[in-house]
Order: sequence, then C-alpha cells, then structure tokens
Amino acid sequence: MNKDSENVLEKGSPGARKIDAMTLTDRAYEMIETRIVALDLEPGQVLSESQLVDELGIGRTPVREALQRLAAEGLVVVMPRRGVMVSEINIAKQLQLLELRREVERLCACKAAQRATEAERAQFEALADKLAASAEARDYDAFMQLDLEFNRAVLAACRNEFIERSMRRMQGLSRRFWFQNYRVALDLERCANLHADVARKISEGDQAAAGEASDRLIDYIYEFTRATL
Repeated sequence: MNKDSENVLEKGSPGARKIDAMTLTDRAYEMIETRIVALDLEPGQVLSESQLVDELGIGRTPVREALQRLAAEGLVVVMPRRGVMVSEINIAKQLQLLELRREVERLCACKAAQRATEAERAQFEALADKLAASAEARDYDAFMQLDLEFNRAVLAACRNEFIERSMRRMQGLSRRFWFQNYRVALDLERCANLHADVARKISEGDQAAAGEASDRLIDYIYEFTRATL
C-alpha cells in the first residue's frame, strides 16, 4: 500500500469511516438475523429500532441499514409509520423457496466440485465423515453445527459471487423454518447422510454426482417441509 493509500485510510478519514460503518452494519445484521433465526425474536413481533440500538450497543444508522437488508431477505416487514415486524413463517412460501433453492444449490454443488482446491477437497472429505458420524450418533447439536460449516464451505468453494449472493438471501428464511421444526419433523440420520453424500461428491470432484446428490437432499427437504403441515 502506498503512502497516499495509507493517508486515505487514516483513522477518521472518509475511507476509514466508510469501512467502520460497513463493519458495524454487518455486525448489526448478523446479531439481529441470528436472533430472528433462533426465534428469540418471534414471528409477528414488532421491533423497536431504539431498543435494538440499546441492546446491541450499535448506532442507529447501522441498525437501520441492517433492518433494510433483513427486509430485502424477507425476515422482517417494514410497516410505514408503525415500525418493523418480524415476518411470519409461511409453509407455502417455503415450498416456493425450495423451487429456487433446488436450482441454485445444484449449480453451487457442481461448481464447488469443479473449483475446490485440494485443501478444500480434504475439508469436504472430513465434513462427510463428521456428518455421517452425527447421523450414527443421532447428535442434533453436532449436525446443526456441521450443517452451517457445510453451507459455508460450499459457498466458498463454488467461487461465484452471484451464486453466493442468491444463497445468502435464501438462507435466513430456510434456517429459521428449519430451527422451528427440526426437533419434531427431522429424520436426522437420513438428512445428515444426504449432506455427507454431497460433501463426499464435491471432495471427489465429480460435478454430475454432486448435482444429483444435491437434488436428493432437496427432495428430502421438500418432504421435511410438508411433514410440518
């Protein structure tokens, strides 16, 4: 970095303030999104911007920008002059969302199988073993953590910012629905093994097989979603 670039990013400069603001917005988004997905903020609950500012210890502008992102993803609804409400969980919309997820996740799995580095292939092989072990042990907590690790690894390996952007817009709604229903409707052994199969096919670099494994996983998620009716 040259001297002029360093000057631009000096503390208090416009560039530094922009980076700080982006970081705060991301932090606010992650904190609020996590609370919504985990149902700490319940569907239908009206959110107070001022209360969120106090609870998160983050300024009003980053919180407002985070809420705008969450509205774009369908996790909150902005009501003019009334505030912001956590969106309701709608099974019909989940089924519609799965139509898009099937296509995007298949593409993501294929590209990950094609583009993963050797280190990433080793990571997917290890993930497949761990997912299979969580299935055998029927360990819900381990599976939920591995599922998140798996999703992040696939997004990183596919190396396509537009796929990643599309997936991230869908994941919050999907994770919240999953979190609400997994303990009553999930066939853990089957689901974990289907995830393991996708991970293994990516580790082997088999694009066609990775896409087929992704479709089988989405087929199960359709069943899971309908089972909550």
